[in-house]
Amino acid sequence: MSLYIIMNKFKNKPILILAAFAIALSSLSACHSDDKEKQDQQAEEQTQAAAETPTVELVTVAKGKLSSSISIPGELIPYQQVDLYAKVNSYVKKLLVDIGSEVHAGQLLVVLEAPEINSQLAGAQSRIKQYEAVYYASKATYDRLVSTSKTPGTISLNDLEQAEAKKNADMANVEAAKSALKEVSANLAYLEIRAPFDGVITSRNVNLGAYVGPGGKGSDPLFTLQDQNRLRLVVSVPENYTGSLSNKSEVNFTIKALPNEKFTAQVKRMAGALDEKLRAERLEMDVYNKSKKLLPHMFAEVNVPLPDGDSTFVVAKTAVATSTEKVFVIKVVNNKAQWVDVKKGLTSGDMMEIFGDIKPGDKLVKVASDEIRNGSNVKEKQ
Repeated sequence: MSLYIIMNKFKNKPILILAAFAIALSSLSACHSDDKEKQDQQAEEQTQAAAETPTVELVTVAKGKLSSSISIPGELIPYQQVDLYAKVNSYVKKLLVDIGSEVHAGQLLVVLEAPEINSQLAGAQSRIKQYEAVYYASKATYDRLVSTSKTPGTISLNDLEQAEAKKNADMANVEAAKSALKEVSANLAYLEIRAPFDGVITSRNVNLGAYVGPGGKGSDPLFTLQDQNRLRLVVSVPENYTGSLSNKSEVNFTIKALPNEKFTAQVKRMAGALDEKLRAERLEMDVYNKSKKLLPHMFAEVNVPLPDGDSTFVVAKTAVATSTEKVFVIKVVNNKAQWVDVKKGLTSGDMMEIFGDIKPGDKLVKVASDEIRNGSNVKEKQ
C-alpha cells in the first residue's frame, strides 16, 4: 500500500466517526418517537374505551311513599263583604258611621230623606179611606136588598146579583189601596240603611245632603262593609298537584307585613274544578282574626301539604334525566343501558316519584345523563 493511500484513509476517519454518530442519534430519536406514539395511542384507546363503556353507580328500584308540600301565593279576602246602596232616590239626612267603624247586624248606618215618599204615603192612606167609604155604601145597599128579597116578588134576582158584584168590586179596590200603602211604606223603610252583619266600614263615599239613588254599573256605593273577624285564605293549586289535595289538610302561611309570625288555617272548601285560565283548583281556608292583625287583601305565602298516596317508585332526582324530547331513567340490563320513559311525580328534598315501565329490583344509573346513549355498554362501579 502506498503512502498516499494510507494518508487518505486516516484523513477521512473523523468524517466517518461523525457520520456513524449521526446515524446512532437518528436511530435513538426514531425509537423515542415510536415509543411516544405508542403511549399516545394507548391513552387514546383507553379514553375511547372509557367513553364507550362508562363506569356508573347503580341503584335498585324500590317502592316507597313520599310526602311533600308546595309553596304557592295566596290572598286573604273578607269572609263577607257587601256594598251598600240607596234603594230609592233621596238625600242623605244623617250619617251615623264612618270609615273604620265597627258595626253590628241591624245597626242603623245612615238615614235618608225623600219628601215625595211622604206625599205618596199620605196619598195612599187617603185612597184607602176613599175606597172603604165606597165599599161600606155598596155593602149597605146589598144588605138591604138581601133583607127585602126575603119578601117574595119585591127584588129581582138580577138586581141582587148586581148589588153583590158592586160590593165585591169595591172590596177589591180597598185591598188594592192597602197593597199600594204597603209598597210606599216599604220604600219609606228603605230610607234607613242598616248593617246586614257584624263588620267594619272600610269605605264611605257620601256626605250629608248628598243626592243618592239606586246603585248601577259604575256608581259608587254609600258604604262598603267587611266581616274581618274571619277571613278566607284563597289559593290556586296547579293541576299537577290537585290529585293529592284533601279538605282535611292544615296549611301554614306567612305574611310579608308580619315576617316573624306564622299562621295556620284549615282547608274548608275545594272548588272541585279547574279554572280555565289558570288551570288550577281554588282552595279556601278559614282564618280566624280575633287579634285583627291580618287585613283583607293581604298576600300570603302558603305551604300546602300534599299527603302521600299509594306506594310508588321513589328515586333520587339525579337518576331522572331530561332531554329536549323526553324525561327518562337509564336501566341497566346485562351491562347495557336502556332508556325508559317516565313521568315525574311529587318531589321532596333529593327524592322524586316516577311513573313508567319499571318494576322493583331494576337497576338504574344513579346519575343519569343523555351522554350515556341508549344501548351503549356500561360498567358498574364497584
